[in-house]
Amino acid sequence: MRVLITGAGGQLGVDLVAHCSAAGDDVTAADRSVIDITDARAVAALLADVRPDVVINAAAYTAVDACETDVDGATAVNATAVGNLRSACDAVEAHLVQVSTDYVFDGTLDRPYVETDATNPQSVYGRTKLAGEIAAGDAAAVVRTSWVCGEHGNNMVKLILRLAGGDTPLAFVDDQRGCPTFTADLAPALRTLAVERRAGTFHLTNAGPVSWYEFVADILEAAGHDRGGVTPISTADLDPPRPAPRPANSVLDNAAWRSLGHAPLRDYRAPLAELVARLS
Repeated sequence: MRVLITGAGGQLGVDLVAHCSAAGDDVTAADRSVIDITDARAVAALLADVRPDVVINAAAYTAVDACETDVDGATAVNATAVGNLRSACDAVEAHLVQVSTDYVFDGTLDRPYVETDATNPQSVYGRTKLAGEIAAGDAAAVVRTSWVCGEHGNNMVKLILRLAGGDTPLAFVDDQRGCPTFTADLAPALRTLAVERRAGTFHLTNAGPVSWYEFVADILEAAGHDRGGVTPISTADLDPPRPAPRPANSVLDNAAWRSLGHAPLRDYRAPLAELVARLS
């Protein structure tokens, strides 16, 4: 399979390149030094040259708070660029896998979100990612995920390992819940959807919903520290408050993935332990 991976330099992209290469795919790793996906002509030229069977778009403007004041930049990367990829994929008959986010929901449901639930993004990031879902089109596999962590790039696990044992008191919110998702498990699942050329919307997360406070306690414990090293606070107590609103409920039910007969991704504590061991 010829696979073009955009955003190949990010934490998910690096693991996607490694996994697809190990699976025997002919991989073109396109990071920002290779392609500006907001440039429609450049995207069309790259796909015409590579002629991939599949494009997995792991590129995104993910600085959630920065998006609030950089609407044009977020729109260009998260929405317009996806339209560029859609058009270029159509020209070479490539299948598109588009990575999206839990932020397309407002977080007010009292149960996990399934793929058919109504979207209602509350932030610029969420709105631009939803626009990207629409731009990807009905023929694409749109994959919503949440709380992504991996060996490469910046994420919560790396932050807590850096702060643990220091003098900085740790306090994290206990009124925002979601499912941590590890790139070591997400990357193979994305490739599966690519191989099967699935179309539609899929939620893909590791199992086990927790609050940020509980997740941080688990990270501390996995690294051999005291779980009591973090204090719970409410979102209202954040000082300063975050510019972008976060969904209180980010838990995604992976119903469409299970309906294909695939096993759910592992409980997040297993890949967490593996990641902490690698980083340590």
